[in-house]
Amino acid sequence: MAKGPLSEAGRSRLDSLTGLRFWAALAVVLYHLSRQAGELPWISDLTWYGRSGVTFFFVLSGFVLAWTYDGKSVPVVVFLWRRFARIWPLLAVSTVASLAVWRALGTDISLRGTAATLALVNAWVPERPYLVGGNPAAWSLSDEAWFYLLFPLLMALPLMRSSRGRVGIAVFVCVASVGVWLGSALISDSLVRLWALDYFPPTRTLQFVLGVAAGLAVKRGWRPPVGLRTAVVLVVAWHLVLIPWSNAVPDSLWYSPYTASQLLATPFFALLVAAAATADVERRRTGLSGPGMVKLGQWSFAWYLFHEIVLRPCWVCSANRWGCSTPSRSGAPRWC
Repeated sequence: MAKGPLSEAGRSRLDSLTGLRFWAALAVVLYHLSRQAGELPWISDLTWYGRSGVTFFFVLSGFVLAWTYDGKSVPVVVFLWRRFARIWPLLAVSTVASLAVWRALGTDISLRGTAATLALVNAWVPERPYLVGGNPAAWSLSDEAWFYLLFPLLMALPLMRSSRGRVGIAVFVCVASVGVWLGSALISDSLVRLWALDYFPPTRTLQFVLGVAAGLAVKRGWRPPVGLRTAVVLVVAWHLVLIPWSNAVPDSLWYSPYTASQLLATPFFALLVAAAATADVERRRTGLSGPGMVKLGQWSFAWYLFHEIVLRPCWVCSANRWGCSTPSRSGAPRWC
């Protein structure tokens, strides 16, 4: 049930959302460990599709931006400069570090891929040199840059300004996410399908849009139908459902849980973010807003960008020593 806007809502620090960043980044790291270095007992089952943590970040990005800028008059140029200044310096540093590791390992460096990475456009091209040529983890920043360009337009949409319009947007995003996943059956080339569903910015825009709608709704007084604990249970339950699914269907098939885990998790993550934000607004303890969790969450952006760079030499050394093999449940073409 919607409630009247709280006067303190605009001033509340959403520390629980910062704490959640840590867990989402950790899921991505464990996903890479499981996929590249080999399966880890019981951890791999839970994080075999931990790349869905990127979906969480896209939803969270929309939510936080809507929460922050709702009711504020900020020139578009100023907004874009703030976002660029926040993400590009660390992107540049991590890309230089990535190139140094590629060179040390004797891997050819793609100048095209590096330029596209630094220009924040690498996710638009379905070719390996562009997607992993600079820093493989940086493709998500290419998507984020696209979201930033769209954000002022989204905030100006009449549908975003009414509760009924936001409900319509939420329903559309959920239906469209299922439609995109089912529609991928029409793409015969598995690599193109992988790019179109995992990397292509317009596909990922659905997740950002739902985050924006949820952020505006909570800021203006709406409260999610479930509490934080229930939202966490729903997210965990969704990933548990993927375990038997992943054992039955190879990732290379369109109806595998690989892309479903990222596209269809969107409403669960939106509920989780909204529930955590509501708990903070209502000054309820969550276990996510303590100083330690907040600090880990603040660091998550940096170690998300650097984790693959640090782990890459370990994977190469392991492959050289034992022979490179793909974990048994995979079989999907992938760029990172």
